[in-house]
Amino acid sequence: MKVRRNPLPRRLVDALCYLVIGVFLPIVFIFEIIVVLPAIHEPGSFLHTFTFLMAMFLLFNIKANMIACMLIDTSVDHERTATPPDGAVERLQWRHCTTCDRLAPPRSWHCKVCGVCILKRDHHCLFTACCIGHHNHRYFMCFTFYLFVGSVYALAYNSYYMWVLNAAIYCKWLTVIKLICPMFMLVIGNFWSNLQLLFYSLNILALIYSITILIFHVPIVLRGEVCAEQGKDHKYNNGLFRNLRSVFGKRMHLVWLSPLVKSELPDDGYSWNTQIKKSN
Repeated sequence: MKVRRNPLPRRLVDALCYLVIGVFLPIVFIFEIIVVLPAIHEPGSFLHTFTFLMAMFLLFNIKANMIACMLIDTSVDHERTATPPDGAVERLQWRHCTTCDRLAPPRSWHCKVCGVCILKRDHHCLFTACCIGHHNHRYFMCFTFYLFVGSVYALAYNSYYMWVLNAAIYCKWLTVIKLICPMFMLVIGNFWSNLQLLFYSLNILALIYSITILIFHVPIVLRGEVCAEQGKDHKYNNGLFRNLRSVFGKRMHLVWLSPLVKSELPDDGYSWNTQIKKSN
């Protein structure tokens, strides 16, 4: 598996979106562990230890899957891949990329931001600052899933900490105004209360992002598609089990435990198994 030469964001919008998850998330996590968790569960208790370990597990899977998305190169390797010879049936599925001025395999599309053709390109993700394709699709879905679980977990604790334990500070109309328009945090209120509101806003933003992505992308994965094939007639829907395995690999039941779990994909990204047909 190849590693991208430059995994850093190439555009300002990519860099800003990356900061929300890549930089602010660990900061918020430290705040949760040091401030919020001890205020709800007594340190050393079973619930405190269990919640701490769960938080570590979630943070590891969010960050590690995100890093894997950014590092794994899922572009077309023109130097090491032989184009099917003229007259071959497989050659008919390849198309000419006008930007690269080369033949590109089926289901690959050129990304203007990344500057290369991407194998089984799904989309260009702003938060990972890279394209999601054949080799890193699994990590993107796991990253989004655990971001959703972590956001729900954190929102529950943050809400209890703010609206119950510190109701005298936060149960005010001014708090709602600050959440709706965060710019007011710069001029109204003290630093500590505004910092908690900022983290709460980021928590809600991460939850909205993860829910939106899952609602949009899960059906696409279940149908064996990528975004460019959505709503179109294609031959890559091989049934639920094979569709899932084409994204998560042959050990798809274990990849949810850790991004370090190896799971070989059934296809190489250049040719596709389309033998399974729907019965009439």
